[in-house]
Amino acid sequence: FAYCGMPYFIEGRVERMSDLLSLSPAEVAERGIDLRRGHEVVSVDPGRREVVVETAGGETGTQPYSDLLVATGGRAVTGPFDVRDVDGAFTLHDMDAAAAMDAYIADPDEYDPDRADVSAVDRERVDHNAAQPAPETAAIVGGGYVGVETAEALRGRGLDVHLFQRSDHLLPPFGEAVGDRVETELESKGVTVHTGTPVERLTTTDGRIDAVAFGDERLAVDLAVVGVGIRPNTGLLNGTGVDTGPGDAILTDEYGQTSLPDVYAAGDCATAIHTVTGEPAWSPLGLTANRAGRAIGSTVAGTRTPVGEIAGTAVVKAFDMECGRAGLLDESAAVEAGFDPVTETVTAGSRSGYYPGAAETDVTLVADRDSGRLIGGSIVGADRAAVRINTLSTALESGLTVGEFERLDLAYAPPFSPVWDPLLVAAKVVNGSLMAGDR
Repeated sequence: FAYCGMPYFIEGRVERMSDLLSLSPAEVAERGIDLRRGHEVVSVDPGRREVVVETAGGETGTQPYSDLLVATGGRAVTGPFDVRDVDGAFTLHDMDAAAAMDAYIADPDEYDPDRADVSAVDRERVDHNAAQPAPETAAIVGGGYVGVETAEALRGRGLDVHLFQRSDHLLPPFGEAVGDRVETELESKGVTVHTGTPVERLTTTDGRIDAVAFGDERLAVDLAVVGVGIRPNTGLLNGTGVDTGPGDAILTDEYGQTSLPDVYAAGDCATAIHTVTGEPAWSPLGLTANRAGRAIGSTVAGTRTPVGEIAGTAVVKAFDMECGRAGLLDESAAVEAGFDPVTETVTAGSRSGYYPGAAETDVTLVADRDSGRLIGGSIVGADRAAVRINTLSTALESGLTVGEFERLDLAYAPPFSPVWDPLLVAAKVVNGSLMAGDR
């Protein structure tokens, strides 16, 4: 199912949960796949080449394999916040949570149970939440992807929304320029943003969320969403001796193979090679997972296929603000990878200034001082900013220098771009900084 679509289901832009399904069980069967629902793999025995399986009925059995792909994804982490069995407190990482939150937000007399039209959803949990009084004030703990997108979704449902972020700016992987613009956008749409404000605890009354506590303050709320990150699901490989990498994800090579014979891993539970550093990295994103799974399928079927390198390319929307990032943005991470980073941020128009719809677009580019190579960047703006990050991602994959990037023949017409695209304007500025450093 489309995990990334869940905030839009909660907001109401997606009318039915079934719209988020990629494949139904019937469609899986039509493709000749033996799908065993209600069967959990709890351990792997590489020596015997078999997995141990527990059924929903409590029975245990084994399944032999010649090749094994572990694609167990990630799980939401809650830090010190225990949201289990607390009415009005959620993490947003599966269909059950999305359906339950949607039901909880609705007025009990107006909830449409057909919105959660997926058989796998925990109907008892949905019905319980649908019977609760509709919330008015929400707190979101964590200003990353989930936090920002959920803030927009809850504001769209009419709630008073407070977004809490431990660090001094939202969306840390996107850099300060993006975080500042997003904070301004959220505030302008009625979201109260609390940066540099770690939430210490959630408080409850009679099993229902009633407040979040931070510093010496306490904010009364009747809905809380915890979005403080995810971790790879690797527990079924405990005891196998499999090598792990960044984020404790399963370490894989260029073909997705692990350190165990004929065992592969793909998706949010696995690493991939970073195109800038050449080292393993953990980047739990949708295309990374889909691309790796397809490549490993080809390899197992006899056509050896690389899973592809990654640049951590990502986009996110905050109301009318579009954000993108790729490569290395954090100075300390760049230095640790062996680079001497030079960073510049510019503001340029998204279209020719005389053409209606032009908007200020902030571009940050990072280059290596010694080689002149581009190593990362971000972009933020209200007019088709996000899609431009794909140009930068391609440049990173190609190993272009700033000078080579500045000379790219990007398309120009007034409705689409100025003569100098914002990315090229940023490249000119970075190139100037590099040349000034040489003098």
